[in-house]
Amino acid sequence: MILTRRLSVLTLLATLALAPQIARADDANLLQTLRAGGNVILVRHGATFSNQADTDPLHLENVDAQRKLNDKGKAAAKTFGEALREAAIPVGAVYTSRFNRAHETAVLAGFKDIETTLDVSEGGLVVTTDENNRRAAALKKMLGTAPKAGTNTVIITHRPNILDALGKDWFAVKEGEASIFHVENGGYRLVARVQMDEWPRLVAAK
Repeated sequence: MILTRRLSVLTLLATLALAPQIARADDANLLQTLRAGGNVILVRHGATFSNQADTDPLHLENVDAQRKLNDKGKAAAKTFGEALREAAIPVGAVYTSRFNRAHETAVLAGFKDIETTLDVSEGGLVVTTDENNRRAAALKKMLGTAPKAGTNTVIITHRPNILDALGKDWFAVKEGEASIFHVENGGYRLVARVQMDEWPRLVAAK
């Protein structure tokens, strides 16, 4: 029994010692996948003020009445964009919600030619069930649409849209979290989920 326990401890220690190497290998593989293009990077907007709410959601031009990015969210968005550029990850089309916190995440990341669309804007209780379903279907279609050759598409949206399109496995999706999908034959396959503050570590794997 004592020998078995010692072997178990040694196995655990060996596994822990190998963990950083395994993580670096996984990061390197993910970097290679992203550099090759053909992926959709689906992002929940950056961190926001938890004491704010959208008080005029029917008028998306009224930015003052929307929940906004906090300092952490702004800084992380900049770091996200810088990491993509440093790692030479090619970005093509960029789509965001019409809510400012999503669009601002893209702007601070340094993306160009950003297209805002209702298709990935949060609807919730102020739009019909049919419209929420339409937006979920639209997001699924975008996830299965191949990016321009050699690039990755970026979509910045909201938790309800992600949950409606992808299901309960994304119930706890965090602000700033990216779900990376590889587009295959009109479908999409999850490659990885990356938190906003993990991008610098990912770049270090290069």
